[in-house]
Amino acid sequence: MKLPNPATRPTLYFIGVTTGQSSIMKLFPLWAEQLGLRDAQIKGIDIAIHAEPELYRRCVEFIKNDPLSLGALVTTHKIDLFHAASDLFDEIDAYAAMFEEVSSISKNGAALAAHAKDPISSGLSLEAFVPEEHWTRSGGHAMIMGAGGSALAIASYLTKPEHGGNVPETIVITNRSPERLKSARELLGRIDTPVKFAYRLCPDPQDNDAVLAGMPAGSLIVNATGLGKDRPGSPLTDSAVFPEQSLVWELNYRGELDFMHQALRQRTDRRLHVEDGWIYFIHGWTQVIAEVFHRPIEGETFDRLERVAMNMQASGRTNRGESK
Repeated sequence: MKLPNPATRPTLYFIGVTTGQSSIMKLFPLWAEQLGLRDAQIKGIDIAIHAEPELYRRCVEFIKNDPLSLGALVTTHKIDLFHAASDLFDEIDAYAAMFEEVSSISKNGAALAAHAKDPISSGLSLEAFVPEEHWTRSGGHAMIMGAGGSALAIASYLTKPEHGGNVPETIVITNRSPERLKSARELLGRIDTPVKFAYRLCPDPQDNDAVLAGMPAGSLIVNATGLGKDRPGSPLTDSAVFPEQSLVWELNYRGELDFMHQALRQRTDRRLHVEDGWIYFIHGWTQVIAEVFHRPIEGETFDRLERVAMNMQASGRTNRGESK
């Protein structure tokens, strides 16, 4: 990891793994113009997955002590950064404390604030494609492959009390790490909900295939592993069979997207709805930008930024000769 030089103008950082490949590097200047943040800039800070705690601490300390470094969006490292550097924050919101993760770093005057925005952005994204009363009507369950911050956030949203009885009967969390599953069990155990949680150790894609085979029709199947973006591959093999009429959510929007392509090959025969991570990307970033720059992004403002993002995505596909 190489820390940037002290900022000379208001700067938002993107703490990730391969930040230079993200669409946000082209999109942020367009959004900044729409929001009147014409002096603002974005810079990436790339850190290897599961890096040494000292690297996370150095990164947070740099932002905390540099006046024009206003904050950051954190991806991939959300849990590791919290465990390494939570004591450096002056304010930690309820979601960040509950799930022990940081996805947003911002400043409130002299105070450095940690937020977990994924429970909000994942909920907004799910509302965009999950039909009303889906769980009541379908009887589907949820299978979330991955036990990181995004997985916990999705599980949290699906069990919110305001949903009443419109919740999945069971949420299955799979992961290849016993430690991650243990942590997920502990954190999700803090939620007061009638939804049953199941945890499955799946060190190999074939193990996820076996769990998938037991999911009922109408289930939500989520790739929250990062495979297909930060690392090659898919959590499933090409032999995996998706439940009929299931909702398949690939949280990634860039990379090889192997998991999404596996689902697309079965979309017609199995009557699947396949969703990529683009809307999740938009909600995740706008939530953090609003926090860092203290600018509400909702209503017509959000709609305007969404149109800018959709136009940029469409233009990029056209330039590559692609279609969605």
